[in-house]
Amino acid sequence: MSTPTGATHGPGRLENLVSTWNSDGSRRWLRPRLAPGRFLNYRRIVGWTLILFFFAAPLIPINGKPMLLFDVAARRFHMFGATFHPTDSVLLMLLMLSIFLGIFWITAVLGRVWCGWGCPQTVYMEFVFRPIERFFEGGPTAQRELDRKGGLPLRRVAKYLTFGLVGFVLANQFLAYFVGWSDLIVWITEPPWEHLGGFSLVMVTTGLVVFDFAYFREQMCTVVCPYARLQSVLLDGDSLVVGYDQLRGEPRGKPKSRTAEGKATGDCIDCKACVQVCPTGIDIRDGLQLECINCTQCIDACDSIMKKVGKPTGLVRLSSTRNLREGTPRRLLRPRVLAYPVAIAALLGAMVLTLHSRSDVDVTVLRQLNAPFVVESAERVRNQLRVKLVNRDREAQKFHVSVEGVDADVLVPVNPVTVPPDGQTTTPIFVTAPASVIDGSCSVTLKVTDETGKSYTEEFELLGPTEEVRP
Repeated sequence: MSTPTGATHGPGRLENLVSTWNSDGSRRWLRPRLAPGRFLNYRRIVGWTLILFFFAAPLIPINGKPMLLFDVAARRFHMFGATFHPTDSVLLMLLMLSIFLGIFWITAVLGRVWCGWGCPQTVYMEFVFRPIERFFEGGPTAQRELDRKGGLPLRRVAKYLTFGLVGFVLANQFLAYFVGWSDLIVWITEPPWEHLGGFSLVMVTTGLVVFDFAYFREQMCTVVCPYARLQSVLLDGDSLVVGYDQLRGEPRGKPKSRTAEGKATGDCIDCKACVQVCPTGIDIRDGLQLECINCTQCIDACDSIMKKVGKPTGLVRLSSTRNLREGTPRRLLRPRVLAYPVAIAALLGAMVLTLHSRSDVDVTVLRQLNAPFVVESAERVRNQLRVKLVNRDREAQKFHVSVEGVDADVLVPVNPVTVPPDGQTTTPIFVTAPASVIDGSCSVTLKVTDETGKSYTEEFELLGPTEEVRP
């Protein structure tokens, strides 16, 4: 595996070190040509299927809840019919670890297939924004001519206005994962001044989307995203990558020509079609590079050239670095390919067991921070607490709160406490007990009883002054 963009042509030139920079350090705008082919057709099917899924996920209900909704304000996540509250931190940790290991496993087997085929950055860039750009500005040659002339011609203004409209739609779609479509529709349909905060959030997100896809583009993959930097430890010699067959292609040259030493050239005719179609501006013939997102456009481009010159396709192909370098077959079964699914299965098994064993109700006792206790008299001490109740049932529940283990006066402003379906409520509770009983601290039990008589308990400590410091 080579380091970032191996500079095989003109070492020391800046554009060979960073594909989006010119030699003077200025931004080099990439205008990739579209290469029709079987992989592009497959990616279109996958891409538009994912776009439909991205829009539908916050809308499709499962068990009466959105398929995916990360309700940060209410502090609950809805994922495929299950709801996670802050008290489910262990479940969330197991789920996230399973997802990360799943990505590692897929990378070890299929390479960076996520980057080129599934990442929203690539999907929207290649199948939404670049087609819009080609519609208004034409192909790469026409776009470079507009770049050379500078200014903002009418068709480029029309492109940016369309980008803004599409960005507004995508911003709403993105925010739907965090606030839900019901709130978004209110923000959109009612006057902005009635929901200034929500309207501002939509407009800021729209601006970020347009900035990303109109200006930042491939730099999100090559500069910001850490995934490319991790590929050196996620991939091995048998992982599936897009690669150039040097054994077959070198030395490069026109068909039937010979090198200076009199040797026949390889199959690569040095047409640079693979470079012209690359969305990150690299030359795949320089070896595996962190900028490569496995979009397979270079494969479609090279295959079309090979057909024209009467050579077999596959000079650039999906293979392993071991196969491309040594010609040996790719090994499918190897330690990391077997270890990842075992670890994922263990994590998912632990998650299922935790889900099965968790209670329908969570009870958490929180102490008042500014005044843990108040001395009412020489004989009485009052503790003010907060009781947080989480109800995972699909219907609202009423809970009666009481304290056991000490002879105390218990005051709950509203008792029983009503907790909404799949929601949580925090209620204050005042416990006044004899100072002689507490004497510094005293263990008691908070008991929460639902309407069916089922009880849930939580142990906590009442605090108070010791006998030596009591008045």
